[in-house]
Amino acid sequence: MWRRGWFAMTRRVRPIRRGRCFYALWLDARRVYSCAYFRHSDMALAQAQEAKLEHICRKLMLRPGERFLDIGAGWGGLLLWAAEHHGVRATGITLSKNQHAHVNRLIDERGLRGRVEMRLLDYRDLPEGEPFDKIASVGMFEHVGRANLPRYFDKIRRLLRPGGLLLNHGITAGGTRNTQLGAGIGDFIERYVFPGGELLHVSHVLQVMADQGLEGLDTENLRPHYARTLWGWSDGLEAHLDEARRITGDKVVRAYRLYLAGSAMSFERGWLSLHQTLAARPSGRLEDGSLRGAQSGYPFNREYIYR
Repeated sequence: MWRRGWFAMTRRVRPIRRGRCFYALWLDARRVYSCAYFRHSDMALAQAQEAKLEHICRKLMLRPGERFLDIGAGWGGLLLWAAEHHGVRATGITLSKNQHAHVNRLIDERGLRGRVEMRLLDYRDLPEGEPFDKIASVGMFEHVGRANLPRYFDKIRRLLRPGGLLLNHGITAGGTRNTQLGAGIGDFIERYVFPGGELLHVSHVLQVMADQGLEGLDTENLRPHYARTLWGWSDGLEAHLDEARRITGDKVVRAYRLYLAGSAMSFERGWLSLHQTLAARPSGRLEDGSLRGAQSGYPFNREYIYR
């Protein structure tokens, strides 16, 4: 299963009356449950989440009519943003029945049926007959685990058309061995912040990605952005404690308060990190992994992202 570790406790969260839920109390209106991007220092959290969605779309150079896949699409923030702002034909997948139902309601409400679909499906079961032009995976790959990482990137390569792009966004280990954590800190993270998780250093991620035939093009460290995101979520929850307790009970609320504050501290101190990596399936790479004039059409610099 994808959503193990950090978010295992969320299975105990119950929806409340009037269609609101626990997450709606402290996430932004789009319910984006991943690291925001504070392009400007004075951005509010909701603005930074929209900036993150646009940052991803610009890195992927999304164009109208392209086939776009969002692996682990969550509450649909990136999926709908890509369709509405960049005109792609978007497919999202999730293992959550609640997210699947929520996003399908939004698709109908916004008149996007036929251009956007949300499927209840494991990424490993996606058919490969019609490859995607662009793929994003946000906040999902850290739950795959070291042993399954080659299979994960190999499946993505086979889902991409030659020359297509992948944006992989996820939590990584702060150090190659995490020896900098000090006495007791590693136990704290394992028990409260990432129980059952298996975080890898970005250097290992890039190696496995390359081994599976994907060329790394650009890697950006957003660690301080995630610290600020988590403090924003923490502030939002603290402002709605009474209502949160009515939804989930005091035990879950206490767990989330610890999780959010502890996670924010872990990113501030550099014990955990967050990397966005843009990669391509080179058009000249053969199925056996050999190269034949690898081309991806990627620009020579980053200017296109920030214009």
